Amino acid sequence: MVKTRFAPSPTGHLHIGGARTALFSWLHARQQGGQFILRIEDTDVERSSQEFVDAILDGMRWLQLDHDEGPYFQMQRMERYKAVLQQLLDEGKAYHCYCSKEALEAEREAQMARKEKPRYAGHCRDRQTSPPAGGQPVVRFRNPLEGDVVVNDLVRGPVVFANSELDDLILMRSDGTPTYNFCVVVDDADMGITHVIRGDDHLNNTPRQINILRALNVDPPAYAHVAMILGVDGKRLSKRHGAVSVMQYRDMGYLPHALINYLVRLGWSHGDQEVFSREELIRLFDINQVNKAASSFNPEKLLWLNQHYLKTSEPAEVAEHLSWHMAQQQIDLSQGPALVDIVIAFRERAKTLVEMADGAKVFYSEFSDYVPEAAQKNLTAESGWVLAALAESLSNLATWDTSALHGAVEHVATARELKLGKVAQPLRVALTGGTVSPPIDVTLALLGRERSLARIERAIAYIDALN
Repeated sequence: MVKTRFAPSPTGHLHIGGARTALFSWLHARQQGGQFILRIEDTDVERSSQEFVDAILDGMRWLQLDHDEGPYFQMQRMERYKAVLQQLLDEGKAYHCYCSKEALEAEREAQMARKEKPRYAGHCRDRQTSPPAGGQPVVRFRNPLEGDVVVNDLVRGPVVFANSELDDLILMRSDGTPTYNFCVVVDDADMGITHVIRGDDHLNNTPRQINILRALNVDPPAYAHVAMILGVDGKRLSKRHGAVSVMQYRDMGYLPHALINYLVRLGWSHGDQEVFSREELIRLFDINQVNKAASSFNPEKLLWLNQHYLKTSEPAEVAEHLSWHMAQQQIDLSQGPALVDIVIAFRERAKTLVEMADGAKVFYSEFSDYVPEAAQKNLTAESGWVLAALAESLSNLATWDTSALHGAVEHVATARELKLGKVAQPLRVALTGGTVSPPIDVTLALLGRERSLARIERAIAYIDALN
């Protein structure tokens, strides 16, 4: 059975590159009918925090990338790492190294001066003398000295590493904490990981990890190293390009599936298709078709996708996400229309949920002031008569629905021989304080009879006070 994993370090928020890695791993597992494991690699105690653990879990939940096992935490597996380490020591596949940091640094500087690749020279690999007194050794892996390691990468194809270029990496530090490369190997072996999908910045770790797995008599998983994501300037995506944390995109009003759809297209394609349902992604995704080249992050394309999903998703689904944004603005949803109706009214014009929430506020609470330019142009002595006629026409309606409301507004325009806009725009300013809202009949319907008529009277009083 296929088993993939996403293994972030809780030293920061879930960023865009990590989210894409998680997505590719999740899709491969789902497409193959396998399992997806979440593992938190928290051995960097100084930089790891519960805040970042929570942020990662929140990001995965928001993206709806559900895991079948976990989350596992490496710090809870220390005894297992120590047991495997002892096994390697007992079998002569690892050894204690007593070289001081100062000696290693001096060796490194000398190698660089000779324009050699810095690497551990193996001083303690076959030590015959007694170890120095009081020293706290590290444990190093006895890497093979000859032969090659071939990584048959599912994205990049075969990549060959000479063992002579790989030094004896440290498995356990002098303070007794295991290193990243060692923990990863033990975890992947114990958890039965069959496919490791990760960023190509890990490619150089792979031959080392394969050698340790073979030393443990474990068949290595298949590896797929995904190219990095670049900003619009061609440099690696970072904070200077704007939001890079997944939850920042939630805060900016993006739908999770819009981000999912965008991320999957950063390096993978299916013909010319741009928009995919989650079911289509699971059915069509193929890790072997991921592009070797780096992808460029285009915020405008993501915004286009978000607007597409606001328009085409089920209104009830959009409303669920919109409710969070309304809560952030402390809008009491009990004081206005059903949120699904707001979605239907705004989805053709809003690009983000934040825009939608901003526009919807006026339907749940009173606005404080009119937009000055809007009032100056539309709340005039002439429009006062129009608003008075509208108030009379609207108050006489037996039913308060868009059809009846449209007829009432049109009746006033016809009776006064005015274009519809000359009637609708002063009414819109009276109702919302500004010149932008859904169609005027929809705006009236959403506000309801009582609130609409009260706001028209407020605007008439405003005009009277000016004249």
